[in-house]
Amino acid sequence: MDDKNTLGKAITRIDGLLKVTGKATYATDYPAKNMAYAVIFKSTIAAGQITSINTEALQAMPGVLTVITHENAPKLNVKGGLRGGALLQGPEVYFYGQHIGIVVAETFEQATYAAKMAKVAYITHSDARTDFEKLIPTATLPKGRELTDHTRGDPKSTYERAEIKFEGTYHTPIEHHQPMEPHSSLAFWEGDNVTIYNGSQVINGAQTAAAATLNLKPEQVRIISPFIGGGFGSKGGQWANLALVAVAAKMAGRPVKLALTRQQMFNSVGLRQQNFQKISIGATRDGQLLSLTHETTTHTAIADEYIESCGEGTKIMYTVPNLLVTYRVVPMNLILPTYTRGPGHSTGSFALESAIDELAHQLNMDPIALRLKNQPDEDPDNGKPWSSRATVKCLQEGAKAFGWKKRQQVPGRNLVGNDLIGYGVSCGTYPARQRPSSATVKLTRTGVTITAIVSIAASDLGTGTFTILTQTAADGLGMPIENVTVRLGDSDLPPAAGSVGSVGAASFANAVNDACEKITSELVTRSGKQFFVRPTAYQLMQSEQLAEYETRADAKAPAGAADYSSHSFNANFAEVRINRMTGMVKVARFLAVVGAGKILNPKTARSQIIGGNTWGIGMALTEESLTDPRWGNFTTRSLADYHVPVNMDIGHMDVIFVNEKDDFVNKMGIKGIGEVGIVGVAAAVANAIFNATGKRVRNLPITPDKLL
Repeated sequence: MDDKNTLGKAITRIDGLLKVTGKATYATDYPAKNMAYAVIFKSTIAAGQITSINTEALQAMPGVLTVITHENAPKLNVKGGLRGGALLQGPEVYFYGQHIGIVVAETFEQATYAAKMAKVAYITHSDARTDFEKLIPTATLPKGRELTDHTRGDPKSTYERAEIKFEGTYHTPIEHHQPMEPHSSLAFWEGDNVTIYNGSQVINGAQTAAAATLNLKPEQVRIISPFIGGGFGSKGGQWANLALVAVAAKMAGRPVKLALTRQQMFNSVGLRQQNFQKISIGATRDGQLLSLTHETTTHTAIADEYIESCGEGTKIMYTVPNLLVTYRVVPMNLILPTYTRGPGHSTGSFALESAIDELAHQLNMDPIALRLKNQPDEDPDNGKPWSSRATVKCLQEGAKAFGWKKRQQVPGRNLVGNDLIGYGVSCGTYPARQRPSSATVKLTRTGVTITAIVSIAASDLGTGTFTILTQTAADGLGMPIENVTVRLGDSDLPPAAGSVGSVGAASFANAVNDACEKITSELVTRSGKQFFVRPTAYQLMQSEQLAEYETRADAKAPAGAADYSSHSFNANFAEVRINRMTGMVKVARFLAVVGAGKILNPKTARSQIIGGNTWGIGMALTEESLTDPRWGNFTTRSLADYHVPVNMDIGHMDVIFVNEKDDFVNKMGIKGIGEVGIVGVAAAVANAIFNATGKRVRNLPITPDKLL
């Protein structure tokens, strides 16, 4: 690597100082004159109809400016693209916690008090669908066409004829995103145009959805979102609060802030749905997979549908000539599920990778050896060659680094003091994609100093987008990193893909790189000279004595990218220690080995993987949202009830990025890492627990009561 290059180096976050000093501005940090405050109040039934709300009494309370309910809310387009309904468009109630009104007041405290005083009368439907396990027999095919039954070969008869058979059902509970920054917005109107400060993973998507819902043109809506305090999918598809804050500002005639409370987050912005997954595997005695069936039963909302794609990773992970992947769904009176970190693949990998481990135990075979024996040379689902696939390297390198040879093949044999010790392994994958994105580069010369401003309507979830794009531009322009300024998080900037589905880095960086290449070529042409060595844009601005120059590039995936199957892959290794007396599990060590193409910044990339690993450990051991089927509400309503891992729960963590050059996935060879960091983690922990104790737990989270 050229010492002048910054890509591939562990550059400290460009925005780090702003964040640690509190100067980074999030959605509700922006000042506005004459600010008002909105607070939502919610339904206390799961299904029924509102008959009355004490609106006049609320309106008369001190400081209250307006009260908005279905009786006076403006007509909105419920098909505008916002998720989950709850737009105050009628008296019908579809789930406990549905938005049914907003109080706007002079102060937050006044709005909060008035919202608590809302008295609502209902007609309650006695047939509310709130108990998932009782409703499972009514599950049907999904209404959408994306997740249909998928068959390869003849899996059922092959399974029946197989020498070795394994069958198991795995359960994953409802999980909630709960990012550090709850969903919050600030809106103000200027004539018929509205500006909304809002944490949005997809800036242009939020703009389009808000405009359509508010019956406006996209150019009438501006979304500003330069900093986001996490989202994990919940801020990918926008929710009703995005439009309702604009409605509140319009009706109050002044700027309005609307911030969801931590408790409101549980039934306002989606969730990871509960899944039952049945895995059936037929194999030979030496471990060759012959058939694999992955059947998912899950739930969705009454009025809309979202289903986790639990079986999609199963289609490509192993060489299996006979495969069946199915989905069945139950409509319920719960909020609409949504994308949650590693959607489908994280939950699906728990089932698949646990089942592979169980099969290895049944065969008395090392679980790494079983996985290596069944690695496909090409995508087994579509026959396309891999753009690159690092699974074998991840397993081999990880086994050496982790000390896998110390693992006891027979469970329950490794005892140190009062702790049972176990090792677990799993694999994971997530698609690698580039989405169309645009960027501008503006160069300015002041004396001998050249500076660049890079503009793109990308978003930074806290994952380091500011930093990797600054590095990309600095290298592409041949200039010092401190001379580059990146502007993002504003729908007025050139349109871009979102920070969702692990497409952000590949889409944004390729757009910026293309803009740098384009501006360099245009400056070469403008100079009218021929060069033996191609100069940089930085050099050309100096040699041609230009004061200013700007260009734009519109980037998309290479034409041949679709001819290849492109994914990030990993191998996860966990060491657990379990107290024999209490059943308490400690993940003493965790190692993630990742093949994700070109790593733009190993420091920020490592942080992303560790973040995903931590959530995966929480998925395995602590995280679970419970509903009371009598009422349809969550009994877990705060971070005191919904347990996320804290520092004391996490032992030593490490990440290895294997060297992987991918010439086909996109021009820069970048694959996403935001999702793959969680995929397979829960299975690695569960497999380690089995190795420690000999007890197989198939329903998450694995709490002490399930081990004692």
